[in-house]
Amino acid sequence: MNLKVQHTRALIICILSLAGFAFLATMITSDKIIHFDNIVISFFQGYEAPTLTVIMKFFTNIGSTVFIVPLSILILLFLYKVLKHRSELILFVAVMVGSNILFLLLKLYFHRARPDLHRLIEVSGYSFPSGHATNACTLYGILTFLLWRHIGSRLGRTILIVLSVIMIFAIGISRIYLGVHYPSDILAGYFLSVLWLTIAIWFYQYYRERHISEKTRIMRK
Repeated sequence: MNLKVQHTRALIICILSLAGFAFLATMITSDKIIHFDNIVISFFQGYEAPTLTVIMKFFTNIGSTVFIVPLSILILLFLYKVLKHRSELILFVAVMVGSNILFLLLKLYFHRARPDLHRLIEVSGYSFPSGHATNACTLYGILTFLLWRHIGSRLGRTILIVLSVIMIFAIGISRIYLGVHYPSDILAGYFLSVLWLTIAIWFYQYYRERHISEKTRIMRK
């Protein structure tokens, strides 16, 4: 794909993601989105059942730091030992660390209390944006980007995308179902993650293009 086209797409995605996050941030500070949030929470909790609760707890647990940290370490080992791509390893670390810093700082800034309608689990901390949603989107988004080039078949790439989307949305929905996040928290986490991922991947690809161009120039001398 033409580099200029890539830059244009990245810029459009960044603008849309930033606009989406800014809109939600404005709405929650003025309490104009509470009605929407409560309707969506009631919809998902309307399907409450013992089996479904177990499933939702499973997805919320695998979106937690306790699960993501060991998984990230395994991914780092895979990138280093199997794929032997140092730059991809650096990208993964930067993306995951940056994602956590961003949502933690924003939580402290917005100070939004968690919903108190019908909680099925107890958690502490602020609500906006959702750390689970941000980390899930970041983790499975960067995994899709890194693995895409190493999967040759269309079927394999389709499976990769479908699984990533399922994990991202299942983790987000589990937080709404369990009553520990507003839907606007989840959406804000997704917007934040897409914005951060797009910026990080753009810089990564820009670096790679510069590096390849430099190597080509040296070889031609």
